[in-house]
Amino acid sequence: MFLMMTCLIAALAAAGWLYSRVTSLHAPLAAVEMMIPPGAASARIARQLEQQGVITSSLAMRLWFRLQGADHNLKSGLYRFDKADSINGIMQRLQRGDVMHFELTVPEGLRNDEVLQLLAAETDVPLQQWHNALVSLLPGEAEGRLLPETWEYTKPLDPVRFLRTMMQAQQKLLATLATDAAEQQRLRIIASVIEKETALDRERPLVSAAIHNRLKKGMPLQMDPTVIYGIYRTKGAFSGNIHRTDLTTDTPWNTYTRKGLPPTPICNPGKASLLAAAAPAAVDYLYFVADGSGGHAFAATLAEHERNVRKWVKLEEKRSHEK
Repeated sequence: MFLMMTCLIAALAAAGWLYSRVTSLHAPLAAVEMMIPPGAASARIARQLEQQGVITSSLAMRLWFRLQGADHNLKSGLYRFDKADSINGIMQRLQRGDVMHFELTVPEGLRNDEVLQLLAAETDVPLQQWHNALVSLLPGEAEGRLLPETWEYTKPLDPVRFLRTMMQAQQKLLATLATDAAEQQRLRIIASVIEKETALDRERPLVSAAIHNRLKKGMPLQMDPTVIYGIYRTKGAFSGNIHRTDLTTDTPWNTYTRKGLPPTPICNPGKASLLAAAAPAAVDYLYFVADGSGGHAFAATLAEHERNVRKWVKLEEKRSHEK
């Protein structure tokens, strides 16, 4: 009888100790960021948390994990511990996968190689892994298939999953604009040219109209960004300055030497340009030139366009004299 009472008292004491340990709040001395890899054992996680000062007893956490059946239900990822919490509260966070979230903005108008360089620079994933991920998803022509946006991700970052999300987001948008795959690719190409021609949302439908109108009339597009992209694709780089000889040097993307659209997109267009490609403004514009204020002057006739060009030339000359 005495032995039974002793065991009962010991059990109650142990239960009281465990309950106190798993429910009491404890805060680390400083914020702790800890990566929990996939498949990490609960004992290892508890030991790391104790070593980092997030909890005071790894034994209590291991026992609590086992009693709650949580040993194999903990989510991997990068966690941040910067507030007072209990072992039970931390266990619930690990079960929910309450990991740190990060944001990365991919601007509109970048080529694929520029997107991959940006992703490598802004994350801890090397450039070659980004390149391999893109090739695995798009082994053929891949330009223009990624939707620029501000994207959220967690660590460890899976480059294949990240790029697939960008691709699927663009495809979902295109599916609302066209059902035919060939027409969707046509919209990608037109949108990519719009993206490189103007950064102003109000101008995108106007540039789109000029492209559509020229195509309908069988006129060459004669748009400089296509020439620049052709130089990049054939020479591997562009100096930053376009010359008159470049306009007459033929490449598959040069819309001065070839009629119709380029064979591929020339960048990754954003949502606004994709929408504009599918819905050009109801205007008869065929030409546009910089107006000197960051926008463009549009024209329906060559005579009107030439007047706009002369205005722009005079403005540029005036600015050069003022320097």
